[in-house]
Amino acid sequence: MRWKGRRESNQVEDLRGNSGTGLGGGVAPLALMAIFSRLGVKGTIVVVILGLIVWKVFGINPLAMLGGQSATQQVSQPYQESAEDAQTRQMVSVVLADTEDTWQQIFASAGKQYQKPMLVLFRNGVQSGCGAAQSAMGPFYCPADQKVYIDLSFFQQMRQQMGISGDQQNSAENPNSNQAGDFAEAYVIAHEVGHHVQNLLGISSQVQQARQQASETQGNALSVRQELQADCYAGVWAHHNQQRTQFLQAGDVEEAMDAAHKIGDDYLQKQARGYVVPDSFTHGTSQQRARWFNTGLNTGDLNQCDTFNIPQL
Repeated sequence: MRWKGRRESNQVEDLRGNSGTGLGGGVAPLALMAIFSRLGVKGTIVVVILGLIVWKVFGINPLAMLGGQSATQQVSQPYQESAEDAQTRQMVSVVLADTEDTWQQIFASAGKQYQKPMLVLFRNGVQSGCGAAQSAMGPFYCPADQKVYIDLSFFQQMRQQMGISGDQQNSAENPNSNQAGDFAEAYVIAHEVGHHVQNLLGISSQVQQARQQASETQGNALSVRQELQADCYAGVWAHHNQQRTQFLQAGDVEEAMDAAHKIGDDYLQKQARGYVVPDSFTHGTSQQRARWFNTGLNTGDLNQCDTFNIPQL
């Protein structure tokens, strides 16, 4: 994938120098130990039970009540960025800028105004508008603050744990052999931006409303349709970006297809436990994910991404 020499987005927020710590400044671990030692075993058990009830019923963190601060706080520390990290950050910024240019054009042609999302880089954990999140969750979009969150180590996991290597022959602009191919990485970013587009179009809120009135199985089915639409939107971005910049190289599309295949629900469940439970799918099968990305890529038409009004995905 060709990406060097193009505009970088100014919508990137780098929080990699921050790290979540176990307890906030309100109550230190030694102070908690002193409190519990005074209460004794029975008293401690009562306090813990009451605290869990408060947390469950009222959604209030009992540690925050004790110290007036959140139990998880962000501690800022200098972040030493390696040359490979710097190049990956630059690539992410260029891809984000490409999504901005593409979606601004598409929205304008429909008489709408595109609002750019922020992209937040973090390590290990982060506090988002949708709550606390850990790197293990993978990249995600939070509609509450309209931000995409990603720990760049996910790209290494794509290669090392998922086996998504990409076409290294055409990765001269991203020679990091520890990561997935650059277009596979771009597909991940474009998918999350696709969720932002859904949010701007009011689709996300409609799905959320429908899920509140649905059973768990029905809610999962709605989630699958929403995720597949975001895959299609990622393909729409790639279609228009190719027309603008000619950024694709031989093997890039296959890279994205490999990524789509290996993050399909059926593939992941088979890898994890040897069998699949279709009613538990939340993102779609490997075949579905590849199909809908290709639909967007081949047509470039937002109207072809309506995954909610067709019986067969």
